[in-house]
Amino acid sequence: MNSTPAMSVKDAQALLDENFAEWVRALDLTVTAFSPVAAVLHMPLAPHLARVGGIVSGQALAALADTAMVLAAIAHAGEMRMFATTDLHTQFLRPGVGTAILCRAEVVRAGKALVFARAEMHEETSGKLISTATATFYTP
Repeated sequence: MNSTPAMSVKDAQALLDENFAEWVRALDLTVTAFSPVAAVLHMPLAPHLARVGGIVSGQALAALADTAMVLAAIAHAGEMRMFATTDLHTQFLRPGVGTAILCRAEVVRAGKALVFARAEMHEETSGKLISTATATFYTP
């Protein structure tokens, strides 16, 4: 881990707003916590994220998890670095409904070239676990 001062929530939000694809930014993600231990993102539920039946789409949850895990990897590194997703596995445990999803992501292990991370997504109001994900990232 880098010995430079930790990046702030404001720094992480700027990274998200300035470096991620427009369709990821359309998820309206807000960074609520950001430290070398974990990154937490808030995704409000809106009609454009719903699938048939009025629940949040799996694609939106997978994108939320991937984005949160990339930010967790950046926080763990202590600096902006490029990370490429090499593997993403998402488990959908129950329908995502309510007002928002909170995603907490953390680095499980970081090597020289590969970073392993995991994420949990909970419905904001009830706290129910909606989905989990794991990913592997390559960093040049």
